[in-house]
Amino acid sequence: MRLPFLFVLGTVMIDAMGIGLVLPIMPELIVEVQGGTLANAAIWGGILSTAFAAMQFVFGPILGNLSDAYGRRAVLLVSLFIMSLDYMVMAVAGSMWLLLLGRIVGGITAATHATAAAFMADVSKPHEKAANFGLLGAAFGVGFVLGPVIGGLLSEYGTRAPFWAAAALSALTFLVGLLVMPETVTANTLRVFSLRRANPVNSLRAIAALPGIRPMLWVYFLYSVSIYVYPAIWAYFTIERFGWSPQMIGLSLGVYGIGMAAVQGGLIRPATRHLGERVTIIYGMLFEIFSFLLLAFLTNGFVALMLIPITALGAVVSPALQALMSHATPNSQQGELQGVLTSLNALSMVISPLVMTGVFAQFARPEAAIYLPGAPFLLAMLLMFVGFALFLRSRPVVA
Repeated sequence: MRLPFLFVLGTVMIDAMGIGLVLPIMPELIVEVQGGTLANAAIWGGILSTAFAAMQFVFGPILGNLSDAYGRRAVLLVSLFIMSLDYMVMAVAGSMWLLLLGRIVGGITAATHATAAAFMADVSKPHEKAANFGLLGAAFGVGFVLGPVIGGLLSEYGTRAPFWAAAALSALTFLVGLLVMPETVTANTLRVFSLRRANPVNSLRAIAALPGIRPMLWVYFLYSVSIYVYPAIWAYFTIERFGWSPQMIGLSLGVYGIGMAAVQGGLIRPATRHLGERVTIIYGMLFEIFSFLLLAFLTNGFVALMLIPITALGAVVSPALQALMSHATPNSQQGELQGVLTSLNALSMVISPLVMTGVFAQFARPEAAIYLPGAPFLLAMLLMFVGFALFLRSRPVVA
């Protein structure tokens, strides 16, 4: 099972690259295609990120339910094939509308995180789930490293070069999957596809009806909205506050991704073994609250770079939350649960870029009554605190 395991982790890495790849080049790309100021580019960046996330919200449950009905293998392979073609379109796009179309298709094909997580649930024993979900998070972190680093380095050859590299990598991963990926859905766990349940709202209702799950879903959502402040405004914030170049932005995001991968791939296992999933989540959320407060008022770029590994310590929260909810979900609904989590994650990516870039644009304008480019981090801190308080009151029930 080692090669299929690596293939699934590679697919998650490619999904993460779809987010991170464009971050260092997005301000320059938007100004190149659309013109205007950096503040206006931030608004368009929020729109593109929102389109990407909206498709993940809609298609996360659809792909999760399809994988419960037709298998994980087919869903992952078809998505990778279409993703490769989409990157090629993005590489030649000459208008904002074609870029928008590319992000819409990219959001659909990157909604396979639910299917990858369902595969992990299929092959994991109960005590292994948090650690294996952590490996998915680590793969996401590696993709988040490679995406900005590739985007930053290849920006030397133009704003389109990173898309050609991503297209080639997606195609290569697809070919590997054809050779090594087995099917893990069995006759005992197969569930007939229902378009009604594939609707994100109906899937959410079905999962929220499980004992103790509803408040955990709210915690996961608030955590996700908060944490997406980083991809939403980091490039714009660091240009405005520190005057960073695309290469420096890519490096900083790479440092964060390495820290995130180290935490979710390594720290999550001993943390949940010694502290338990619940205490691990509490410590992780406290780290995030503290990090947001520091970043909001930081004015030194070197200190910001040194702070990044500390902010990554909060990355233990997501896999531990997934594990708690997976324990409370029947085996026949693991794909549906992961689809719901993908939708909530995507919904947060719809809301967070629009809200955070809007707040940034309001407080980063030269004529702003209060000049505070770090204001979005204060909003993220407040949302994280609400989620933290809600988590302290929640008690999931093991299925």
